[in-house]
Amino acid sequence: MSESDEVIEIDKMSIDQFAGAVVLILGAIGSLLLVIWQSKCHCKVNLCYLFQCERRPPNEDEMKSLKDQAKKMNKKEDKILKKENEILEEVEEQKTPRLVPKKSRELEPEPEPEIDRLV
Repeated sequence: MSESDEVIEIDKMSIDQFAGAVVLILGAIGSLLLVIWQSKCHCKVNLCYLFQCERRPPNEDEMKSLKDQAKKMNKKEDKILKKENEILEEVEEQKTPRLVPKKSRELEPEPEPEIDRLV
């Protein structure tokens, strides 16, 4: 027999196996597109001429606005941390001293039980 005469037989696939294969393939394609889209490089995506997406790194004006937003967030964080420290200090000051039980109610340790040793 020659190699061209050999036929490879594939078992029939159930619907759940087919669905799993489709999900795996679509997930791989989606994750690849996500990596490309989130990269900072210049890229253009054309999917079957349905839509074209273009991503470019941020320009100087956008970078400036991002820096301003970061500064505002840092100021807010500093205010929150300062307020937290004030609250913690107040709580520390307000702690009541530990109460000691009266001597009449004090618990005494029980004696240890004796262990019978086999000789």
